[in-house]
Amino acid sequence: MKNFSQIIVAVVITAFFAIAAHAKDYKGAEYRTKESFTYGRFEARIKSSEREGMLTSFFTYHEYSSGGSENWNEIDIEILGRYSNDVQFNVISPGQINHVRHETVNFNPALDYHTYAFEWTPAYIAWFIDGAEVYRQTGAHIAQINKSQKLMMNIWNQSYPDWSGTFNPLTLPAFAYYDWTQYASYTPGAGNTGTGNNFTFQWKDDFSSWNQSRWEKATHTFDGNLCDFIHANAVFVDSALVLCLTNSINTGYTDKNPPVALWARHDSTNITVRFGEEVDKTSAEDLSNYTVTGVILQSAALAADKKTVTITTSGLAAGSTFIIVVKGVKDLVQPANVMASKTLLINNPPQWVFPIKINVGGPAALGYMADQGFAAATQYGYLDGAASVYSSTIQIANTSDDVIFLSDRYSVARYFVRVPNGEYYIKLLFAENYYTSPDKRVFDVFVNGAKSIAGLDIFKAVGKNAALTKIVNNVVVTNQLIEIGFGGLVDNALINGIVIEKVTTGVLEGNNGRSGPAYILDQNYPNPFNPATNISYRLLEAADVRLKIFSNLGEQIAEPVNQFQQAGEYSVVFPSGSNSPAKLSTGCYFYKLTVGNLSTVKKMIVLN
Repeated sequence: MKNFSQIIVAVVITAFFAIAAHAKDYKGAEYRTKESFTYGRFEARIKSSEREGMLTSFFTYHEYSSGGSENWNEIDIEILGRYSNDVQFNVISPGQINHVRHETVNFNPALDYHTYAFEWTPAYIAWFIDGAEVYRQTGAHIAQINKSQKLMMNIWNQSYPDWSGTFNPLTLPAFAYYDWTQYASYTPGAGNTGTGNNFTFQWKDDFSSWNQSRWEKATHTFDGNLCDFIHANAVFVDSALVLCLTNSINTGYTDKNPPVALWARHDSTNITVRFGEEVDKTSAEDLSNYTVTGVILQSAALAADKKTVTITTSGLAAGSTFIIVVKGVKDLVQPANVMASKTLLINNPPQWVFPIKINVGGPAALGYMADQGFAAATQYGYLDGAASVYSSTIQIANTSDDVIFLSDRYSVARYFVRVPNGEYYIKLLFAENYYTSPDKRVFDVFVNGAKSIAGLDIFKAVGKNAALTKIVNNVVVTNQLIEIGFGGLVDNALINGIVIEKVTTGVLEGNNGRSGPAYILDQNYPNPFNPATNISYRLLEAADVRLKIFSNLGEQIAEPVNQFQQAGEYSVVFPSGSNSPAKLSTGCYFYKLTVGNLSTVKKMIVLN
């Protein structure tokens, strides 16, 4: 017979899993095993849903009945709908402590099926994508993941915009597809599958129907979840399990909502329109469905994501405001839903003065812009993470810009900056102001999908309260966007600052698209100046270099540099030395840097 405390616990658990059943505005789905497992290899073939503010999951979870979060055990694969190239792995250990890894992938998980798996053993937990191991955790917390867990899959929308983005109900419905799942038990030294053949295959479900002896459909919700899980939203279609996220009226595997145009941008030549769901190619590329007053539209192309349309134009005047009217675009269901007329303001391209400097985690300071979140109407910003600001009394070694290194954004997943297409040189600024020993924070950094920094340990490189600069060269942008991604290996990734400079190059046919070496010329500082200023430049390749100074009449008055120089950073003080004029009158001057056969000219001001 149960004692009184056990009865109270049972009531609390029942209430938790039946919180106002069917009371929320949105409906999701969860499919879970009746059996619990301790260790094993868990695998599924999944096509996720790409919607802001929601996720597609495959995970194991220990359903604790007492002891609270101190009994928490969970292993996750979570595909957040806000990303088009990211899969999140996580272990949640007792105390509800997260051990998160954002894995940058070279595909969009929502466009096609991919196979995801994790191996859970007493010594490690490892994750796999399409048969290849991509990440492994072996920390002390792994020994705490030792409680029996059920295998689960779900789709739900969240009230955590920093993590998952802001949910927009106009993008519903959303569907996640599971082709199959399988389980192999952990049998070290005696298995037939998995790493080292240390796992033994037990069963596979092809999801041709609901196997009620193995699986159950959930009917609960929880804090932070904007939906209730209902039976009707876990369905079987064409030998696949489909988990549905819907409104409370049109539940199940059905779509009665027309497409919606979410936002539009232009880059002076092209207009990009983003839809909230996948749309029909023919109607999306029909120019009669778009109107921009005073602008000639030439062609339209739907991207592979089936949600983004690029419209080429005869050119849009810089600094002007444009409105686009979108209508008649269809979605992919049969019969198709057709959108009514939608009017959008077209966001203008950024008007940058290079270098772009961002004080990540902090306010505007020392010519650096303030940190901010990234959205359709912003030109730069972060996704996910939280800001840390340290005491201004702390002194940061290796820099005079201490304030930039006294703020950071940790657990950050992505940082985006909109820029014109071209080639860029990026400085990433780091400081470890929390840990006091190495191997406490280790992470990877990806730039435009490529791993640019592997296994960065800031403390190991420079110690605590010290500036570390990492340079990423030859970043080529073709979609008006620089994407900096972060993946934690030990604890959470962080970044303190970002500096982006445009590389000056020429173009000449037959020479790999470049007619000379790449370089960057900074604006002089200070400017205006009196009596002297600094002119800095960077060579990404060795070259013949000439730096000349001209009056506003075009008369050459100095040539501070005329020599062959190796790749690197250089700074010249002007006026200085016997080759410089003794006194400059108030007015406008020009400095011209020639590297190989390429030249750049910038203006500077003297104020007496």
